[in-house]
Amino acid sequence: MEIQVRNGDSLWYYSRLLSIPYALIKDSNPTVHPGNIEAGTNVYLPGIDVQRYKIKNGDSFFKIAEEKDLPIDALYLFNPDVHPKKIFVKDEIKIPYVIPFPCIQGKRKYDSNVLKKDIDHLIKTYPFIKKQTIGHSVQGKPIDMLIIGKGKKKVHINGSFHGNEWITSGVLMKFINEYARALTTEEPLNDVSSYDLYKTTTLFAVPMVDPDGVDLVLQGPPEDLEIKEFVLKLNKGKRDFSAWKANIRGVDLNNQFPARWELEQPRKPKEPAPRDYPGKAPLTEPEAIAMAEAAYKYDFDRIVALHTQGKELYWGFEGEEPMPISQHIAEEFERLSGYKAIRYVDSYAGYKDWFIQEFRRPGFTIELGIGVNPLPLRQFDKIYEETRGILIASLYM
Repeated sequence: MEIQVRNGDSLWYYSRLLSIPYALIKDSNPTVHPGNIEAGTNVYLPGIDVQRYKIKNGDSFFKIAEEKDLPIDALYLFNPDVHPKKIFVKDEIKIPYVIPFPCIQGKRKYDSNVLKKDIDHLIKTYPFIKKQTIGHSVQGKPIDMLIIGKGKKKVHINGSFHGNEWITSGVLMKFINEYARALTTEEPLNDVSSYDLYKTTTLFAVPMVDPDGVDLVLQGPPEDLEIKEFVLKLNKGKRDFSAWKANIRGVDLNNQFPARWELEQPRKPKEPAPRDYPGKAPLTEPEAIAMAEAAYKYDFDRIVALHTQGKELYWGFEGEEPMPISQHIAEEFERLSGYKAIRYVDSYAGYKDWFIQEFRRPGFTIELGIGVNPLPLRQFDKIYEETRGILIASLYM
């Protein structure tokens, strides 16, 4: 919520007035000097919205503030054009409140257009969330990363490495929304202080690694005639792309990383395909390149990759995972979710594999839900409840 500063106001005063942690207000206004704000400056108050209230007979600012359990100055702040001693029945005022509910809906067909709108809405509502575009897809769609927190520990979580695993984007976005809301309402997450997480950990979340693939699965072929003909040919003429895992060029992004890629490549398709083709070489695709560059640039301490399906989580790679911390985290993930923790699988060239190999730090692949991809939306709530504990634990462990 955007307001105009009055004479004598400060960010600290707004924190006390509206019971929002000062750090969140400060981080929502990075260009504003907190101790010297000129009257008339626009500032953002995170997690705040207003309801319209029509004045009734006998109302006064004092009475309304008392009934709504608000400091009376909060009414003055949000109604600068209303004279408190000259309000009439016909008047309507704004009553501020801290948003107690999610502002986005993750449980829906989650394509890149939905993601863009939800990111915009989240950042507008919680401007302490920052966005970095770390790259672009083959079709030029942004690959956006949301950054939350001020801590030294850097945790990366991603979703939708595969087109038909789009449900993971909705799960991750719902969690980001829940986390942001818990921060502004000063509520814990699973008995863990959300504000302590904010101070100790920085979350780097990429909700949709493969926007082209997701849109192909959910919307069908794009209008570009060349691409349309290409994907229809790979899909054997079928317009149902629900089995499509690859990016728009028929390359499986989670087989694109230089982590024993030469062992994975011989047993995979030798040309572009709806799934499993690892490319002509590692890191040929812009989406995979963006993810590798982000790991180098931001120097993540651990990564969590959300996939579907199987209700399993994988945490090792060729004995290169750091012990005992990786095992300890995996066991906690298993306890919280009920998913089976598996150290090694016969698979190479994935993002988790490469991260462990390259940085010798903990990396995890989480296989959400169970069934046939794409998993149906009726599983969303159950998947979220199973995954939520993992996402919280990834921040505090």
